[in-house]
Amino acid sequence: MPKKKRSNIIITIIGILLAAIFLSPFYLVLTNSFKTQKGIFIDVLSLPFGSYFTLENYKEAFIQLKFLHSFKNSLLITIFSTLLLAIFASMAAWMLVRTKTWYSQFIFFLFAASMLIPFQSVMLPLINIMGRLNMLRPTGLVFMYIGFGASLSVMLYHGFIKGIPIAIEEAAIIDGCNIFQVFWKVVYPLLRPTTMTVVILNAMWIWNDFLLPQLVINKPEWHTIPLRMFYFFGQYSKKWNLALAGLLISMIPIIVFYLGAQKYIIQGVTEGSIKS
Repeated sequence: MPKKKRSNIIITIIGILLAAIFLSPFYLVLTNSFKTQKGIFIDVLSLPFGSYFTLENYKEAFIQLKFLHSFKNSLLITIFSTLLLAIFASMAAWMLVRTKTWYSQFIFFLFAASMLIPFQSVMLPLINIMGRLNMLRPTGLVFMYIGFGASLSVMLYHGFIKGIPIAIEEAAIIDGCNIFQVFWKVVYPLLRPTTMTVVILNAMWIWNDFLLPQLVINKPEWHTIPLRMFYFFGQYSKKWNLALAGLLISMIPIIVFYLGAQKYIIQGVTEGSIKS
């Protein structure tokens, strides 16, 4: 057997083993979410067959999770946060690229350096300040998401905008455009690949975030899906059939979103890195 073919077989076997290891938790969640509680206790690894198969887990978990209400909260917070991030970060990055001064470079350095600061080191002072401002509510949560997501978003936009010829903007100014028209009618349409990347990455992070909503949201009617899942698991910690069904329900929206948008992530990151 040729050496190259042998190495390919070995790599394939290793890949299959790694895939099996990483996918095994999803298999356990999926199969056991369709079992009765007795079926889980009898054999946690088997497929749900016969009297142990049930769909009632999903019905009850859907009701107990108040899924539609939690979904609405998560959706509104995610949409407003990502849209505002895309708008403000793109404008900030454009001005930092086109303003050739020492303070614009210093501001960009601050954006880059802030990515190294862990959230845990600022969360207590942040919550203290936001509490004094009466911002411990969904609107305050959106405001904080804009602050924490700005660094990465500005970095992605900055790398892409550096590759846009400034002659395009100068031609628009000669044609009579003001600075706002230059950005919104000329520059921003060219940022579509990076905008998709910024929106997708921030949407996935904000949708799945648990720690910040737990610190900020203090009313049950404001709970997002991750926060509702936390209390749901605490309530049904001994009923794994309901807990696993609820977990799978909460995963479905973001999985569907990611599968539909993953090509834009690769495209935007690649183009931004090449242009930078």
